[in-house]
Amino acid sequence: MNPQDRAFLASLFQAAVAAADPRTALAAHLPERPKGRTVVIGAGKGAAQLAAAFEDLWGDAVEGVVVTRYGYACPTRHVRVLEAAHPVPDDAGMAASEALFQAVSGLGPDDLVVALICGGGSALLAAPAKGLTLEDEVALNKALLSSGAPIGAMNAIRKQVSRIKGGRLAAAAHPARVVSLIVSDVPGDDPAQVASGPTVPDAVGRAEALRAVRDHAIDLPARIARHLEEAPEDAPRPDDPRFAGNSVQVIASAARSLEAAAEVARAAGVEAAILSDAIEGEARDVARMHGAIAREVAQRGRPFPPPVVILSGGETTVTIRGDHGRGGRNSEFMLSLALEIEDCAGITALAADTDGIDGSQDNAGAFADGQTVAQMREAGVDPAAMLAGHDAWSAFDAVDQLFVTGPTGTNVNDLRAILIRA
Repeated sequence: MNPQDRAFLASLFQAAVAAADPRTALAAHLPERPKGRTVVIGAGKGAAQLAAAFEDLWGDAVEGVVVTRYGYACPTRHVRVLEAAHPVPDDAGMAASEALFQAVSGLGPDDLVVALICGGGSALLAAPAKGLTLEDEVALNKALLSSGAPIGAMNAIRKQVSRIKGGRLAAAAHPARVVSLIVSDVPGDDPAQVASGPTVPDAVGRAEALRAVRDHAIDLPARIARHLEEAPEDAPRPDDPRFAGNSVQVIASAARSLEAAAEVARAAGVEAAILSDAIEGEARDVARMHGAIAREVAQRGRPFPPPVVILSGGETTVTIRGDHGRGGRNSEFMLSLALEIEDCAGITALAADTDGIDGSQDNAGAFADGQTVAQMREAGVDPAAMLAGHDAWSAFDAVDQLFVTGPTGTNVNDLRAILIRA
């Protein structure tokens, strides 16, 4: 693999992450100061970094609590940072949810709640509905992650079986004013979908959740399915008067990060083509589509003349079939892409999660070019078999093409960059 091309793609990733830097994103969206207390709450993989940046920008003393993934914390002066498990909820997530409820209890109309919400909060905010347990929520999470359903369908279900998601945390803060500052990691940047919307109510209700189960053939755990069928009430709706004085702002998103990556590419003399910031679908299938476009550019110079970098964002899914190895959706995307561009000269690609962790491993994603598949075979790895067994991490580890950044402190979903040289 050409080291210069690999470094070029890594620079695009860094530009995308920098565009979602917590301090930069927050600086232009600070709320009006209240007469009373300022309470900071938050959840997600970048929640600690958002809290630290808010403290610096706000100046005055604040209080509150945020929850982030194990290993993602950073120092804060006033806001308490808790850690919990991701992507499978645990007892620490249960305790963190209770701490968030405690932080917003007893507030009055002169108080301000600043909610710092970013991707990853769905798993971190473990708070099963009455009659359900943490084990039920864990079972639900595993069922959803293996279903291949889009994020909107998964969140529609999560919101109906939780005490904290779907706007319920904001409802608990009433009559205080709640300002939600959202770093979006979801296709379309709907703030109600980020972290399953703990402070943002959703018009999607229980009927839509049941429809999602049917449409995507999701095998729900029996207790969850029964609760979903028999729940006495929906999650609160946007027209609930408890939300009347609240505001919601998306302060960073995949669209803005893709534009930043494109600017860096153009400054280096490479044209950039953004396909979309909201691509969903099975990771291996989306990779085949991207690979077909890359081959068309390399072989026929259309629809874009090389040199060009094709950029896209969004959130693909991986439907687990039987036993599986290690990896996440970006590694799986790249392994499928590597097979699609096998022996194609002039193509180098990177797919990575902007939070720095792809799935549950230590890599953000992986690189590949037209020779990656041949190198895997030389290393004794069957790439097609690895793709079938969802073991992309091992395949790329064998050829030293994993992309490792560590936690970035933000999360605007996936960045895919495919460079095609003349």
